[in-house]
Amino acid sequence: MSDNNTMENTISTPGTSGMVMEEPLIFELGGKGRIGYSLPESDVPLVDEKELFDESLLRDEIKDFPEVSEPELMRHYVRMSQWNYGVDTGFYPLGSCTMKYNPKVNEDMCRLPGFTGSHPEYPADMVQGTLQLMDELETMLSEIAGMDATTLQPSAGAHGELTGLMLIRAYHIDQGKPRTKILVPDSAHGTNPASSALCGFKVVEVKSGPDGYLLPEAVEEAMDEDVAALMITNPNTVGIFEQNIAAIAEIVHAKGGLMYNDGANMNALLGVARPGDMGFDVIQYNLHKTMSTPHGGGGPGSGPVGVKKILEPFLPAPRIVKKDYGYDWDYSNEKSMGKIKGYYGNFGVMVRAYTYIRELGQENIRKVAELAVLNANYVRAKLKDLYHLPYETDSMHEVIFSDKNQNEAGVTTMDIAKCLLDMGFHAPTVYFPLIVHAALMIEPTETESKLSCDQFISAMREIDKLVKDDPEQFKSFPTKTFRGRLDEVKAARKPVLRWKSETE
Repeated sequence: MSDNNTMENTISTPGTSGMVMEEPLIFELGGKGRIGYSLPESDVPLVDEKELFDESLLRDEIKDFPEVSEPELMRHYVRMSQWNYGVDTGFYPLGSCTMKYNPKVNEDMCRLPGFTGSHPEYPADMVQGTLQLMDELETMLSEIAGMDATTLQPSAGAHGELTGLMLIRAYHIDQGKPRTKILVPDSAHGTNPASSALCGFKVVEVKSGPDGYLLPEAVEEAMDEDVAALMITNPNTVGIFEQNIAAIAEIVHAKGGLMYNDGANMNALLGVARPGDMGFDVIQYNLHKTMSTPHGGGGPGSGPVGVKKILEPFLPAPRIVKKDYGYDWDYSNEKSMGKIKGYYGNFGVMVRAYTYIRELGQENIRKVAELAVLNANYVRAKLKDLYHLPYETDSMHEVIFSDKNQNEAGVTTMDIAKCLLDMGFHAPTVYFPLIVHAALMIEPTETESKLSCDQFISAMREIDKLVKDDPEQFKSFPTKTFRGRLDEVKAARKPVLRWKSETE
């Protein structure tokens, strides 16, 4: 490979090629009378449903409901699954979302019969292994973040945010000084102000400095004795470490406020630095990001919350306690904020995260952060001669470019993202954070090899070459995907959510 200025597109990219199967809607398959199952006759006597339910509660047969055979059904869903793109398919460079590969040993462990056969209604003496795993995971997460205690109840990162803010609110109420405001930087994840508002706080935005990080004087100007907490991500959402965080924490604490760390970017800190040592009082983990559990896509996730001693009395009940006879549940804390979720959290996700931490071990967990930061800075170094860097400040685990250079030829961030699809890459995060105009936010994570980083770099350099050769062609990308370029505005404002048959 040559240097940045003369690098040729000599590395192949994994773009779409070969046999690509079109697939109609399930409603367009099959035919009258086809059936995809065979069940034995029921030994339970049939009863007319009208005898059991009010007729207004019963639904008529669904008009034009698909009738398909088993082979048709299997082929349809297998082909549909081949359209999916995920971390098992290829590089997933979403910035601020840490889409790392999920080791399959995690899946094996969470499918052990002793775990899958467990049930939250079982008494504690029947699930001692389950409780031990949860207790040890709490301890490990507390140690990694530099906190004194952790709850595993929240079922997602944003759910963890809400939990942390409710703990902060409970703390101030207990102090006899309820507070009404949360300070949030302008670079924050959208969930931060949303969670704050949902918890009943007024959100006060604090502007970032010109180098991408928060300045102590900006916090001092906004800070008063009605501010419950400063809610900030570190490293922040422009991929920069908040170098003033200790001074900021001192300002917030001096006026009785607390420090909340959004743990979305903990992947950059594992084994290297601990938020609890920086002055933070509470943090939520996103186990699907940092600890390699699957992204839920709306399904089960996990967002544990770690706290300092002052917030421990308010943690959700029940807590796991170890007694002479073994592990048990403790509901006795009168100051507890109560439950945040039915039962005790999403256990299968916890097993995956526990496996990941145990497999890495104390001696290797630091390498996660080191390699994540190395990969991001490698991408930065190889592309900064072609793509505009909004901040010269050193990057951590992710790097942000903008379309400033390519836009001189009329090519936008969205055009670049669409072209990447043709080259076989999922697009990075685009147009976020909002404080960077037309942002391209790239996070390789530690699980990507130098080869996959080089492939992505090669594709990005080839895109810049295409911009210089013929910028007009970008309005037609992508051309190799199952669907061409869609009218995104129309799709958002006038979505078609229901299939209509020819008889309608």
